[in-house]
Amino acid sequence: MKKEMKIVLPFYKIAYAVSFVVILSLIRGVVFTNEIGLSIEAPFAILTAVFCADTYVQEITSKRSEIHRLYPIRKRICSIMQRIMIQEFFLLLLAVLGYGLFFVFQKPVTHPATESEILQFIAYFLAIVVTIFFWGILVNTLSMLFRNMWMGIGSCLLIWVATNSTGGDKLFGAWNLFSYAFRDIENTADVTWLQGKALCIGIGLILLVVLPKIVRKRG
Repeated sequence: MKKEMKIVLPFYKIAYAVSFVVILSLIRGVVFTNEIGLSIEAPFAILTAVFCADTYVQEITSKRSEIHRLYPIRKRICSIMQRIMIQEFFLLLLAVLGYGLFFVFQKPVTHPATESEILQFIAYFLAIVVTIFFWGILVNTLSMLFRNMWMGIGSCLLIWVATNSTGGDKLFGAWNLFSYAFRDIENTADVTWLQGKALCIGIGLILLVVLPKIVRKRG
């Protein structure tokens, strides 16, 4: 695990990820606390895609793939899963930190419609967990499929633009990948955004099943 951590969490990745969160919390203005989650979710999807894109492709670019291919397929898959898990856990910690930084820098106030700040944070936490999981798995699958991290990032960007838009919201509604960000923040009783997150989980699990097959053919 320590070896995998050193590989996927070099200093430069930690530095730009932390800088991204700090800058986002500084420049993204919010008035009410219920705006924090929707201000973080979409930018964090892109951060996750960029951060996780080289999880396995770096083996190819560093010429270690030939050595890696000598390992049993189960060991190779476990290695990839560990790397994804380490990166996504780090990003989750950053997402929680970012939520707190908005309070420090923006000093938002509680919206009259907000019943509980704790429940509001729990909803955010659940949504961002799914967002990080989905985009991390998606970019890894695409990067391995194309054997190029930039193709993986570019493909994710196209999906991000299509779904993180007014058109995407009108087309997909509650099934949008960013249903949490497009929800009615003043209607706390509306939990239809969970449908979009359920879709993300479903697609992510399918990609997890497909990933080993891609490793065998493209890895």
